[in-house]
Amino acid sequence: MEDINGNKQRAHKLMLTNRRTCMLGGVSDVLSFDLNEILLETDQGMLMIRGSDLHVNRLTLEKGEVDIEGKIDSLTYSEVNTYGNKAESLFGKLFK
Repeated sequence: MEDINGNKQRAHKLMLTNRRTCMLGGVSDVLSFDLNEILLETDQGMLMIRGSDLHVNRLTLEKGEVDIEGKIDSLTYSEVNTYGNKAESLFGKLFK
């Protein structure tokens, strides 16, 4: 699969079963995780998973695969650049 610039990308797949287990493909990086929120960088943008008792069961970044278990309440996508811009503007405001 290629993006609009001709770069190779893995297919981004998400399979959610009964809001309890989630299998993801096309994951580039896991930026943060705790029991209530997991933030992933995928080939299609940032993905924030919110819920309770969330656990990363399997993580294989070489293949871009992640398995998550817990009560999943929401899945929210945003552009990759959006996450970095929010952090920069926050730090920029603090240190001005």
